Amino acid sequence: MKIIGMIPARMGSQRLKKKNLREINGIPLIVHAIRKCKEAKCFDEVWVNSEHDKFGDIARDEGVFFHKRPEELANNHATSEEFVYEFLCNHDCDYLFQVHSIAPLLTINEVQNFVNHQVSNLEIDVLLSVVHEQIECAYQNKPINFSFEEKMNSQRLIPIQKVTWSITGWRRDKYLNSYNNGKCATYNGKIEFYPISKFGGIIIKTESDFKMVCFLFNNMK
Repeated sequence: MKIIGMIPARMGSQRLKKKNLREINGIPLIVHAIRKCKEAKCFDEVWVNSEHDKFGDIARDEGVFFHKRPEELANNHATSEEFVYEFLCNHDCDYLFQVHSIAPLLTINEVQNFVNHQVSNLEIDVLLSVVHEQIECAYQNKPINFSFEEKMNSQRLIPIQKVTWSITGWRRDKYLNSYNNGKCATYNGKIEFYPISKFGGIIIKTESDFKMVCFLFNNMK
């Protein structure tokens, strides 16, 4: 069985410029992610997936592989479904785990447990990381996990599963088969949701996100 850890890193992010190169304690986010994947020791190979050679230099310096995706898969219109497919077409494996550098509070232990859960349960084709939100939630002004007919204590509520994308797992053959047949590959076959911590589920999208994560990173340490 071959297991690949892949870290996507696009240079042209919009809301937070060059976010993968932003530093926490003097270390770029992309390097934090690489070292986390290496220290987890659950991947046969670790790859950085980017359109920009800068990330290739970083990958080589850190002792991992670099996959240079086509430029057209790094613009604002390209989807993760497309660049994951392109990567899988070029790299043989049984499982691919995408680990986002913009989730720096995801721990090594969470990565290990997530990977072990999928590879030890052969029926799982897709594993999505989620954070449980056990509070009243609504969608388009309608209750999801509560009723206007009564007020329940929050501990009695069914948690909402918020997909974070901090880490995601796919079985390679099922992903390629779905994509090649014109179906959604990101969500295919047997899908499971795996809970991670609220900290592990924080994704850096904006400057305020980055400042919050820097604060938490240092205080959690």
